Amino acid sequence: MNLRGILHRKAKKEIKKELKVQEKQNVEIRDSLAMERTKLANERTFLAYSRTAMALVLAGLSFIKFFEDVFYQGLGAMFIPIGLVVGFIGYRKYTKKGEKIESHTSAYTPTSTAHAEIAAQEKKDPTANP
Repeated sequence: MNLRGILHRKAKKEIKKELKVQEKQNVEIRDSLAMERTKLANERTFLAYSRTAMALVLAGLSFIKFFEDVFYQGLGAMFIPIGLVVGFIGYRKYTKKGEKIESHTSAYTPTSTAHAEIAAQEKKDPTANP
């Protein structure tokens, strides 16, 4: 074994160590982005419920306003409360899912050493701001 081989092995070990640290940081970023995507998906679902509820209420109002036939006015009278119920259900699902997402987000603990050290320091002294 020559000196060059020993230095080469040490350099390889250092590179592998740096890559592991970088990989852990990448996982942290990926996890953080996954949480953001989940929050955005919940908001999109709520907007879809809102859009459907608004369409049902507007359709009901349109049927009542523009049709003289009792059948269409009755249909319109049914669409309005159905739209309100759909809107309420969408809001309820949004808030329940938001609470669940928030509980998972607050229970999440970082795995990289730097993030773990910061989290441990924050647990010891939550009033300290870095």
